[in-house]
Amino acid sequence: MIAARYRVSRIRALSKARTIYVCAECGAQASKWSGQCGDCGAWNTLQETVAAPPTKAGMKPVGYAGATAGEVRNLAEVDATAEIRQSCGNGELDRVLGGGLVQGSVTLIGGDPGIGKSTLLLQVQAVLAERDRTLYVSGEESPQQISLRAQRLQLSRDRLRLLPEINVERILATAEIEQPRVMVIDSIQTVYTERLQSAPGSVAQVRESAAQLVRFAKATGTALFLVGHVTKEGAIAGPRVLEHMVDTVLYFEGDPSGRLRVLRAVKNRYGPVNELGVFAMTEDGLKEVSNPSAIFLSRHDTPVAGSVIMVTREGTRPLLVEIQALVDECHGSHPRRVTLGLEQNRLAMLLAVLHRHGGVAMYDQDVYVNAVGGVRINETAADLAVLLAALSSFRDRPLPTDLVVFGEVGLAGEIRPVPNGEERLREAAKHGFKQAIVPKANAPRRGGKRIDGLEVCGVSRLNEVMGDI
Repeated sequence: MIAARYRVSRIRALSKARTIYVCAECGAQASKWSGQCGDCGAWNTLQETVAAPPTKAGMKPVGYAGATAGEVRNLAEVDATAEIRQSCGNGELDRVLGGGLVQGSVTLIGGDPGIGKSTLLLQVQAVLAERDRTLYVSGEESPQQISLRAQRLQLSRDRLRLLPEINVERILATAEIEQPRVMVIDSIQTVYTERLQSAPGSVAQVRESAAQLVRFAKATGTALFLVGHVTKEGAIAGPRVLEHMVDTVLYFEGDPSGRLRVLRAVKNRYGPVNELGVFAMTEDGLKEVSNPSAIFLSRHDTPVAGSVIMVTREGTRPLLVEIQALVDECHGSHPRRVTLGLEQNRLAMLLAVLHRHGGVAMYDQDVYVNAVGGVRINETAADLAVLLAALSSFRDRPLPTDLVVFGEVGLAGEIRPVPNGEERLREAAKHGFKQAIVPKANAPRRGGKRIDGLEVCGVSRLNEVMGDI
């Protein structure tokens, strides 16, 4: 019934659609394209789009979910029961999504070419196809290529439904017949709509094609995955509005030539943001990494200078990560400050704090800092670990291999607490660490519950941790 109502409304919308050009600067509309906007005078800002059909008073625009007019209700009258989720058959992907797939949700997955977007979704579709109807729409690869990949990954191909198509109207027509519960579009940049004359991949085509697919998913309750290309800057290609239209945005991180893959949620309407999933690329596809801390730790045979272990927190999971620093004499006029996985400006600030409140000057030294394993750390809990790693390399004094460190460093030289300190300490104790230097507010209180096997030292000033290095 819902699919039939959606089909009728979409046919009506197609019959009444007309193309207009909208200025990206001032929003002025024009019936044809020109190089300059007639209202604001901006050049090359007119973008092709579809004019919304006129609607009767009190009715929603044709094509959106819901055929009746909206009504005002008290929030207490709205059913607040938890959304129904289904597992993807992949624990790490379920974690990043917030517990599983939600009916009618739209998820956008971006990442560098060859990093594993299509591989992961093909694996998920093969698992879901065993218990539900699915549809994999491919606009880039031929059916033979996808079949060979599934065979190489040793996936079941008996019930996996595949559609090679890039026209969004034909995709939706097929989806109305197939009625899949989960559908994949690989990729959104290859899909086009007949309502526009521009080429596939253009801003107008990506925006309008995605809008039609999102409306279909919301109207029919289909869980939809959209694969998005990325630009040279690392952002998802196409209009920024594409990320606002979907419910969840996931980014694949890591070196495509390496073994480790990290899937990060940067937007999620159904779960926590910045949740992290870790995968390893193998001959049989992407495999879940249940204990990522073991990968991010080098575990040197002998203590080495410039290496410190910290506990970071990604979403709901604590991770042990090795911070490495290399401080070397600068042979040029401008010392270098290079970071991988950390914020470069924050490194410069921390070195200034070390000079002002610790009496250690590195203005004539090149400083390189790296988070091992390709993980990106966005929180300030890495401040103390970065400073201790740099100081250890500068003085060529190794730190104990069973030491773990975390804490935020303020401009006044104070060591500030970080969230979930006890959970971080328990993660360190679980991996065999014996010593911890943490903010005083994060250390277990006297008379409180101690962490077995872990000696915790709480500090409040930077100079308290510099004496032994």
